[in-house]
Amino acid sequence: MKHPLKDICVIGFALFSMFFGAGNVIFPPYLGLSCGRDWFLGFACYYLADIGLALVALFAVLHSGSPENMTRRIGKVPSTLLLSAIILCIGPMLAIPRTAATTYEMSVAPLISGVSPVIFSFLFFGVILLLCLRESAVVDIVGKVLTPLLLLGLLILIIKGVLDPIGPVPDRVLVESVPITGIEAGYQTMDVLAAVIFGIIILKSAQAKGYTSPKDQVRVVAGAGFVAGAALLVVYLGLTYLGVTTSSFFDLSVLRTFLVTSIVQSLMGDAGILLFSIVVALACITTAVALVSCAASFFSKLSGGKLRYTWLTVIICLFSAVVSNLGLDTIVSIASPILNIVYPPTLVLIVLSFFDRRISCDRVFRFAALGALLYSSLETLSAAFGFSLPFFAWMPFSSVCMGWILPAAVCGLLGYLFGRLRSA
Repeated sequence: MKHPLKDICVIGFALFSMFFGAGNVIFPPYLGLSCGRDWFLGFACYYLADIGLALVALFAVLHSGSPENMTRRIGKVPSTLLLSAIILCIGPMLAIPRTAATTYEMSVAPLISGVSPVIFSFLFFGVILLLCLRESAVVDIVGKVLTPLLLLGLLILIIKGVLDPIGPVPDRVLVESVPITGIEAGYQTMDVLAAVIFGIIILKSAQAKGYTSPKDQVRVVAGAGFVAGAALLVVYLGLTYLGVTTSSFFDLSVLRTFLVTSIVQSLMGDAGILLFSIVVALACITTAVALVSCAASFFSKLSGGKLRYTWLTVIICLFSAVVSNLGLDTIVSIASPILNIVYPPTLVLIVLSFFDRRISCDRVFRFAALGALLYSSLETLSAAFGFSLPFFAWMPFSSVCMGWILPAAVCGLLGYLFGRLRSA
């Protein structure tokens, strides 16, 4: 028997906890500190670039039926390579190890000295493995048990900070552009890439609860998206405000993890540190559960079932445990250039997927994605090797990290014209 309201809430809370992971704890407070008196503008840009685009990506997957259908128009091999790159980014290469590293540095190390990061990483992923072995139960475990505890801890901290703020909202702004700062922080969470893959779990959960028609699935996922978006709105807004109240005591040289820990210490003392450690651990566990499950499901399907889900979860957890020992800062630094390359073609295909039935020429999808990929790759390589080409500054939207839009549009148009000439 279907219970729409209950199912929407369970799936919505699960979606919230999938999005709210390691990066989402540390980015909003630092954003508030950076933006000062214009903190709400920075928050709005962050929220739109993070959850706004992530929900668009989720609905793109729902509209297409699966991540594979969303990317199929660029060809089987390019589609497989792009989806594999996305899975590896939000999976065992970057995002999954980051959850363990964050939990160790922000939840374990401040409370217990002398704990080996190697031993902790394997214990952490042992827990993740146990939660992921029952694939069909992942959403219910996350939505019914872990998320309420996570939300409760965050709300206690935020309410305390609003009622008894650390300091006043300052008149100063520490960054040159508040909107750009907010947008860049939103990109760094990787939630847009994650949403492409989270569609696998969300759609599967909706179907398992009896919502088999496309209309019912749209209604349930839309409701779940509203629940998750509203919960994240409250949490992000609160954390950003907590960050801005520390502007009298810190500047941009402060480490993000130290800033968050200091906020908790100021508001709730040693008891708060214990509470926050639990909150961070829950946030990282819920995200890791979702990501491991998604990655294992993807590669099992890619292999045609030859690689079993159970064995893949074991391999992913073991590999992630090894990578997590590189440390949070190293993982974040490795992630930046990779994400700068993977994001643009993914966003192009997300947008084009809504026009899939109106665009009959596959070359539009291929050329547009290729244009975005080439521009982002060239821009990333130029930054890595310390040279800059003049046309980077001339590109529209380059100031908000979207200089690839014009190359993608031009290449998409060329693809359309080339297709027309070939068919003439």
